[in-house]
Amino acid sequence: MDAPRPPEPVRQSADRPGDRSERRDAERRDLDLLVWDAPNIDMTLSSILGSRPASSDRPRFDAIARWFLAEAADHEVEGCVFTNVHPTSAVSLRGWIEALRNFGYAVFARPKVHPEDDVDDAMLQHIASRQASHRLRRVVVASGDGRNFLAPLEELHRAGVRVVVLSFAEVAGYAQESPLIEFVDLEDVPGAFQVSLGRTRLTALPPDGGWFRPTRPMRALLDEGTPLDHPHQHAPAGPRETDPLHGNAPAAAPHPEDAPAPAAPDVGEVGRVPAPQSPRARTA
Repeated sequence: MDAPRPPEPVRQSADRPGDRSERRDAERRDLDLLVWDAPNIDMTLSSILGSRPASSDRPRFDAIARWFLAEAADHEVEGCVFTNVHPTSAVSLRGWIEALRNFGYAVFARPKVHPEDDVDDAMLQHIASRQASHRLRRVVVASGDGRNFLAPLEELHRAGVRVVVLSFAEVAGYAQESPLIEFVDLEDVPGAFQVSLGRTRLTALPPDGGWFRPTRPMRALLDEGTPLDHPHQHAPAGPRETDPLHGNAPAAAPHPEDAPAPAAPDVGEVGRVPAPQSPRARTA
């Protein structure tokens, strides 16, 4: 009579909870993510120029995409543009959105019915969603809004993500002051603008110097009844004139529906400020 065989031992999983978590992390794909805050960038551009931007003043999304891809190597990439749609602008905005999609961008559009109908929360939710589904390698946020983005972006850096803010130096003080965030001025992206914006960027002067064009004719001083402020009244009290936290430009902004479809890639040299032309004297 055969001796009874001992019972088979119950097999325990060799994976500890930490091991399973590490394996899930290893299965997630690397991702470079670009999110673009269209209302904020458009508002800031309008404030810098002092007027509604012309088509040549607007950033070229094909050039932005090439710059973004240059450091992505073979990682998965995603570019997303977030915008508001006013009730009266749905038809005119359609061409701009279709052009962005043709350049490979996904577009999130939210109706702009109330002043608080913004896209910042949607941008942050999308970043969090991608952080859960992928292994974020680099996140580029095009926005000067430090009030909403400073803390979340610094937290991303602490989680091991390279964080870059793409905006204008005049308003993105939060990114320039943070030791955890990289800052890139939009006008420093190769080919992003067809012409120089004529900004007063004293920290980015060419070696041989450059011109700053007058923003109004000199004879306008004679045409106005009220005296203009003396330049010394605007002497900077510190290193920056904008709110370092909020970073939002104060001027009202045109909506991106005025923007034409993003232009073709061939552009002229960027960053050179042309010499001013002497204003023509008025005849009596």
